[in-house]
Amino acid sequence: MKYLEGKVVNEGMKVAIVGARFNEFITSKLIGGAIDALVRHGVAEEDITVAWVPGAFEIPVVVQKLAESGTYDAVIALGAVIRGATSHYDVVVNEVSKGIAQVALKTGVPIMNGVLTTDTIEQAIERAGTKAGNKGFEC
Repeated sequence: MKYLEGKVVNEGMKVAIVGARFNEFITSKLIGGAIDALVRHGVAEEDITVAWVPGAFEIPVVVQKLAESGTYDAVIALGAVIRGATSHYDVVVNEVSKGIAQVALKTGVPIMNGVLTTDTIEQAIERAGTKAGNKGFEC
């Protein structure tokens, strides 16, 4: 039997993180968690690039540019989309998720989707480093 698995130690890997500025107080905690996890697993800080975009909707296009650049071994997408009173939430969540998945399939570059989709601000805060751990670290 053969097993295919990733490495726990990733020295020499170059990783890009794309973060949405909308709900930046959440995204910055997610990015901090992702950087912490990468460094703990052997990625040098100088091999991590962080790119900020205005909101979650813009994440897929920047993820695509970074993945297609040939510079990065993996890309992490981080942000927080919090449900409001209109259907805008559903549109953003669906398009961001589809866009990120399409980039991974098209480029073959591993893309981690760490964009939080929550009903409340409290849920987002919990997932960015309080009760529910830091989902950025888990990516």
